[in-house]
Amino acid sequence: MNASPISAAVLVIGNEILSGRTRDANVQFIGAALAGIGIRLREVRVVEDRLEAIVDAVNALRSRYHQVFTTGGIGPTHDDITTQCIAAAFGCEVHHDAEAIRRLTAYYGANETTEVRLRMAQVPRGATLIDNPVSAAPGFSLENVHVLPGVPRILQAMLPNVLARLPGGPPIASRTLTAWVRESDIANELAAVQTRYPALDLGSYPFMREDRYGTALVVRGDDAAAVLAAVGEVAAFLVCRNVAFEAEGQ
Repeated sequence: MNASPISAAVLVIGNEILSGRTRDANVQFIGAALAGIGIRLREVRVVEDRLEAIVDAVNALRSRYHQVFTTGGIGPTHDDITTQCIAAAFGCEVHHDAEAIRRLTAYYGANETTEVRLRMAQVPRGATLIDNPVSAAPGFSLENVHVLPGVPRILQAMLPNVLARLPGGPPIASRTLTAWVRESDIANELAAVQTRYPALDLGSYPFMREDRYGTALVVRGDDAAAVLAAVGEVAAFLVCRNVAFEAEGQ
């Protein structure tokens, strides 16, 4: 792994994603949040609810990237097996965490804290809880793996609690030029800019609106000054070609 920037991966767990029954709504949110603290999302995987598949993916990703985020599979039902899989990947046992039990009991009340609900208090031994301000059931972090629910509203409320604990860096700078030109017409100019700025990511994403061809040109990188300079060069060759474009970014 490179020392800089800090890298991350997301592991999406769930048969419902693979079947097409449910559309993932978490990866974009996680990627944008990570970029905001200078962590680069490098890989996303989707795996089924099967122990061997989850364990293999967790072990591969945690050895390759600085931080790994998993989504899904930590509810109270029989197919929520992520906790057991994380424990298996790290070679540790699962236990009922006393603090997790306290949180669930405070949320549901003693009479409604059933055995089924207490499944959500199970975490691998040695894990650190991730606070859940929406429905109390915590996620957890074990070394560089952070386990979150799949429900977008709950994940979005929990993620800041993880990010606050992570080392980061300056936000990843990003600028976009939306140009009314075919991608293939400016391929050579884009390649030349990329060659001059090898540390940056230059992406081109074609689209069609109102029967017109266009391309979104995105420049991203850790060096904000270099990003601005590269965007300036892209804008310059668009002007030379009399291509209309709009700029956005931060």
